[in-house]
Amino acid sequence: MSRYAQVAFTHHVRRVQEERGSASAMERLLAGNAGRADRMGAVETEFIAARDGFYLATVSETGWPYIQFRGGPPGFVHVLDEATLAFLDVRGNRQYITAGNLRGNDRVSLFFMDYARRTRLKVLGRAELRDPGEFPDPRGRSGDTRTEGHAESLLVVTVEGFAWNCAKHITPRFSEAELAGTLDRVYERITELEQENRELRARLGLRD
Repeated sequence: MSRYAQVAFTHHVRRVQEERGSASAMERLLAGNAGRADRMGAVETEFIAARDGFYLATVSETGWPYIQFRGGPPGFVHVLDEATLAFLDVRGNRQYITAGNLRGNDRVSLFFMDYARRTRLKVLGRAELRDPGEFPDPRGRSGDTRTEGHAESLLVVTVEGFAWNCAKHITPRFSEAELAGTLDRVYERITELEQENRELRARLGLRD
């Protein structure tokens, strides 16, 4: 996390940490990589590959931040190596705010969320838009998991730093797929109870 802290803990951030009493605790996060970019390992790779969406932030030339959600099947964000992510950017509402912002400032922030397990991976990096024909890997690796739709570009992110957040304040949420096994049992039980109810009403001579 050291490189992430080195980027995120600006002068003004450090001043606020000092004012609010967390500067000493944050000091250890600043030590470590001596300015080198963080390197993703198996844990980060597996976590990103399991996500079906993430939040992407850019900054305009006038200084305004912009956050957009990107979604697709699990694995649509490809971890090309320990320092590189890539995904196929498909046509949306055609405002092109993210694409426009990247022309003036290539800095990005990505949030990968696992609400069910209350886990969050934050990534800082530099992004560039490339020809979608290079998908999924500019170096020719195999793999074709992608978001459906008209491909407009390949967005490649060079990771500068990443950080895992604690679970505090992450509200658990569950997708339909995550609840599938549990809901199947619920639906089966409802069907059984409905059948029992129909049989009981029939014995009592009651109409539906």
